[in-house]
Amino acid sequence: MISVIEKSKCCGCNACGDICPQNSITFKTDIEGFWYPEVNMDTCVNCGLCEKVCPQLHVDQLKKNDYQKPIHTIAAIHKNMRIRWNSTSGGAYTALADVMLESGGYVSGAVYNEGFTGVHNYVTNNPEEMDKLRSSKYLQSNAEGLYRTIKQLLAKGEKVLACGTPCQMAALRSFLNKDYENLIIVDFICRGVNSPKVYRAYLDSLEKKYGSKVVYVKAKNKELGWRNLTRKVTFENGESYYGVFMEDDFRRGYHTNVFCRPSCYNCQFKGFPRISDITIADYWGIEKIDKNLDSNVGTSMILLNSKKGNDYFQLVKDCLDYRETAFETIFAGNPALTKPIGPAKVDREALFEDLDSHDFDYITQKYFPLRKANLQKVTIKDRVKSVFRLCKSFLDNIVDFIKHPASVIATYQINHRKNTELLGGKIRIEPNVTLDIHPSAKIRVESSVDFGRTEIKGFYTPTCLKMTAGTELVFHDGPITRYGNHTYPLRHGACIEIINNGKLTIGQGACNVNLTIMCAKEIKIGNGVRIGRNVSIRDFNGDHVIINDTYVNSAPIVIEDRCWLCTGCSIMPGVTIGTGSVVAANAVVTKSVPPHSLVAGSPAKVIKENIEWY
Repeated sequence: MISVIEKSKCCGCNACGDICPQNSITFKTDIEGFWYPEVNMDTCVNCGLCEKVCPQLHVDQLKKNDYQKPIHTIAAIHKNMRIRWNSTSGGAYTALADVMLESGGYVSGAVYNEGFTGVHNYVTNNPEEMDKLRSSKYLQSNAEGLYRTIKQLLAKGEKVLACGTPCQMAALRSFLNKDYENLIIVDFICRGVNSPKVYRAYLDSLEKKYGSKVVYVKAKNKELGWRNLTRKVTFENGESYYGVFMEDDFRRGYHTNVFCRPSCYNCQFKGFPRISDITIADYWGIEKIDKNLDSNVGTSMILLNSKKGNDYFQLVKDCLDYRETAFETIFAGNPALTKPIGPAKVDREALFEDLDSHDFDYITQKYFPLRKANLQKVTIKDRVKSVFRLCKSFLDNIVDFIKHPASVIATYQINHRKNTELLGGKIRIEPNVTLDIHPSAKIRVESSVDFGRTEIKGFYTPTCLKMTAGTELVFHDGPITRYGNHTYPLRHGACIEIINNGKLTIGQGACNVNLTIMCAKEIKIGNGVRIGRNVSIRDFNGDHVIINDTYVNSAPIVIEDRCWLCTGCSIMPGVTIGTGSVVAANAVVTKSVPPHSLVAGSPAKVIKENIEWY
């Protein structure tokens, strides 16, 4: 009979409970929130099936496949952007599952329990349930009943695509004890599974801070970009929390290996051959291989491990943009493919004892507080690179002065003038930029800007900035956007005039070439705003007027966060562009635009509502 002497040798797959003919095995959750089998000796008949099905006891027999290593390595993105947006990576799981569902088959995956108390494995043939199956949950899922259900479906001749952690899928192979032609097994590159108990404590702390119950969780939300690893939690009161990478307490605990299952630190299901037909994961490093498959919205890695997996991919590939890549390219960005996580550097026993008597914030501060080192681990290699960058920057400045002395002098002058205030950033003036700035005009730089930037070596379209007396220009910093916080690229060809005591504020974002801004009142451009080529923004029409009841000659403009102004559009006086909206190419906006709307035409009209864009 199964007996857990060392917790590090039990992966919690639940297969022993499913195979027991007497239902003698139940699962007891320990102080860490992980479950382990317990045998009722009064009903156990000592048949030994629980030991025979345990994947931990039969790793060598289970780790076999048609190929020693994947026959094909694929980088892929789903052609449906909404699916890709809502997926953990590039939408590979949805592509695989949809083909199975369309053929009348069943799929399995992990879904949240009601109230987000945990996660359990779920089997369905209903396409409408894909939304709750899609996306990784990053905590251990309860698989009780999964193996029985799948075996019963297969015995009836039903087709099944099963997806789970490598240890769960190894347990499924062991449970079935034979291969089924009507079964596709999919696993993913698993770093480790976290404690459901800790996760619920984390959500409890957020509910306390926001004064409202959690109604939605996305472990890898992409509003701030795929690479930012942002957890989004939405509450009943409509507010949302965005936890970015290591600033998020739960992710920091996970990535410092604090509360994964004990068996994860000695995982037996790494490397090759893979036990599954297909392995999916994030394709970290895709930007170095094929930029056409990377827009920071997520790219999937797909490993085809068996003949059956390769054949199944042929049925799926039409809904993907994909290319085959070199097998060797997958390792740098996915160390969890071949090796387990390192041991926790905290006293786990004390941590979980504290969790029983304190809240999540307490254990966060005591065991894994946010430190600068958490945000970016600095290695010796990083330090060498930093020194190299400083040296290169120094030499570049010398070369710039030799090649473009006027721009170097202009950069110094604008940053050191009396009414320029540098608050965390500075202005770089590129060649062929004309500055006409009154001494009383105020410039405040909270975030750096590259004025007149070009992407074409040696090509600088004339660019200008005019500021009359009493005007103000602000480049402000703000919360991180999907593009990160970086130097604002104000591309060449821009013509910006601030007159009549006007004030122009520009947040984090970017603009393309030939931007025209006429500011005589006030123009506010929020964070995450992307401005296309030849865009015109003006809150003032000059001294000429049209005599009618509705004409507005001068009025403030507000462009709220995360808007996209496409090529050639014009934003006229008095307009507010609502958060998350898109103005189509060549549109003329004369009236305010509601949030999350797409407007087009002249004059611009709403043609689509409730949009999302990246």
